[in-house]
Amino acid sequence: MSVPKTKSRSQPRHDHVARLVDRHFDVNESELIIGGVLVSELVAKFGTPLFIYDESVIVKRIQKVKAFLPPKFELYYSIKANPNAAILKLFLQHGCGLEIASGGELFQALDAGCPPQRLIFAGPGKSKPELAAALKASINEIHVESIDEARWLDELAKSTGQIANIGLRINPVSGSGGAMRMGGQASPFGIDEESLEQVLDEILTLSNVKIAGVHLFMGTQILDADVLLGQYQRALTIARSVAARLPHPLETIDFGGGLGTPYFAHESELDLEKAAAGIALIADEMSNDPLLTNATGVLEPGRFLVNESGLYVATISRIKQSRGKTFAVIDGGMHHHLGASGNLGQTIKRNYPVAILNKLDVPATEPVEIVGPLCTPLDTLARQAKLPPVEAGDLFGVFQSGAYARTSSPHGFLSHNSPAEILVAGGEATLIRRRGTPQDYLRDQSN
Repeated sequence: MSVPKTKSRSQPRHDHVARLVDRHFDVNESELIIGGVLVSELVAKFGTPLFIYDESVIVKRIQKVKAFLPPKFELYYSIKANPNAAILKLFLQHGCGLEIASGGELFQALDAGCPPQRLIFAGPGKSKPELAAALKASINEIHVESIDEARWLDELAKSTGQIANIGLRINPVSGSGGAMRMGGQASPFGIDEESLEQVLDEILTLSNVKIAGVHLFMGTQILDADVLLGQYQRALTIARSVAARLPHPLETIDFGGGLGTPYFAHESELDLEKAAAGIALIADEMSNDPLLTNATGVLEPGRFLVNESGLYVATISRIKQSRGKTFAVIDGGMHHHLGASGNLGQTIKRNYPVAILNKLDVPATEPVEIVGPLCTPLDTLARQAKLPPVEAGDLFGVFQSGAYARTSSPHGFLSHNSPAEILVAGGEATLIRRRGTPQDYLRDQSN
């Protein structure tokens, strides 16, 4: 099934798509090759719409991050980015822990074979049944985000004769940076720093919880190494203040994730060398501080580890001209990839890196609207995208679709088929999630 890795360069390509192709993929006679396989071969076998992930891209990213992490740090994968079982197993095979944020993710992680001691559980709205399930599984740490949650855990642990290992998620007084702020302001996430002393006073009286760690996660999609390291330093300061109150050594400091990947032309890549140097200094500080010397640092990125491995592929079904604009209608849309439509938190809707995957070296000559089959104008995956001349049967692709794509999208809207997922490794493709059909909606009905 694999093809030779030959690259055509009849037309120079200097845009974001070109950088991604040059870094991770190949081209043969204008057609994209993913993991050694022509995209047209994958489509012929599995159909469209389709999510395709290249295993080698994920593995290289894991290795790259692990290479710059000091021995005092451990890498966890935040599975909300992409919880497919095959991807979870891949991270486990490479020695990563998993970060979860729901009872459903707890089940998925355990089912994928994750040892309970390699699981941490965060999230502001954990229910009593979810907490009970985490206790029953004896996971490593439950990150509490309110005093009520700590009380619940103490009550549940007491009823089963357990001691619950907890990490305190702290919302600092100030924080900056990232595409989405999760701390440094009024927030559902974490215990406000100004309330920390009072909360510690009570938690230290609870007999069935043990404060094992501290967790700060102030923002996502950070592309400035100085901002990222500033947040990590803030976490270190707060961890030190918590450790000073404990009757036992602090075991973990969860610095969150935050490592960003650029989607748009105005964005620059995160300076990993600068970030690595700063993390090394933080590890030295931890080692040289009696309060923190026994603690392990945790990084728990998600998007950064999987995003560039993935493509969303759809077939152009027809071309329509309307009042001076060209519309290419595809067999997928925002119900499969809400992020690419700009409806997943973007205030200014910008195009993801997109391309016609069977015409990569054909000059881009015309602006095209790429729209899906849904009865809403929101169903647009690219606006005035400069593409080669498009025609029915062309393969439209959205790059950087490995994270927050399929599982963050409204599949049930209009009851279309849901997209399949495949993993390509060593020139072989494996179906890792079947395509959903309208019959699945019928089976979901209680009667």
